Amino acid sequence: MARTAVPGRLGERLRWRVAEVTGRRTESATAVTLELDVPDWPGHTAGQHMDVRLTAEDGYSTQRSYSIASAPGEGRLELTVQRLADGEVSPYLVDELAPGDQLELRGPVGGWFVWSHRQTEPVLLVAGGSGLVPLMSMVRAREAAGSRVPFRLLYSVRTPEDLLYRSELRMGSPGLDTTYLYTRETPEGAPRPPGRITPDDLARQGWPPDFEPTCYVCGPTGFVEKAAAYLVLLGHAPERVRTERFGDSGG
Repeated sequence: MARTAVPGRLGERLRWRVAEVTGRRTESATAVTLELDVPDWPGHTAGQHMDVRLTAEDGYSTQRSYSIASAPGEGRLELTVQRLADGEVSPYLVDELAPGDQLELRGPVGGWFVWSHRQTEPVLLVAGGSGLVPLMSMVRAREAAGSRVPFRLLYSVRTPEDLLYRSELRMGSPGLDTTYLYTRETPEGAPRPPGRITPDDLARQGWPPDFEPTCYVCGPTGFVEKAAAYLVLLGHAPERVRTERFGDSGG
């Protein structure tokens, strides 16, 4: 059967590349950020993800999708991976992969859940756990571009020990407001008791609907469905609420 030719740019994104790990840093007890050198990387937009493929010596192969954490054009690619206790891929990436090791990548993937410095409307980022990763790419892209677009980040996480990018978020950047929503344990003096995200959290800490912000919501499926529904309930236009979710894919 004859095959249809894949257009050049799409073909580049679908091609598997061998990447080398050049560094790693601990984000939490269960998460690490991997710095990767990827020859001929075609570039990405903040919010996109990539496929990672691992192949065992016996030929067994498996792949997973991971969000890109770095800003476009940084010269290096970063993935932040959280270990799933019963996962097949994430425990290896978090606990065993070391500088000098290699893995295969394909991408970037995605064109809806993205942010460009050309956008001028206010932005609301709503993250649940490791759903912060693609949103952090947007935060970094904004800073790298010198954009003055106002960003607000609501970051829902179990405990202070589970925070990702702790130091970077603490330093902050002009025009970025960050609110932490702890679900199980709060630090001393926290203004809000532990609990899941509520419409009141979004109303108090997010943008009012008449500001017409673009809202990006990322996290576990249940979190995303609730947060997105709350935003629409509060009056945000559904077409301005962009979602990215992850479930139990075997990790």
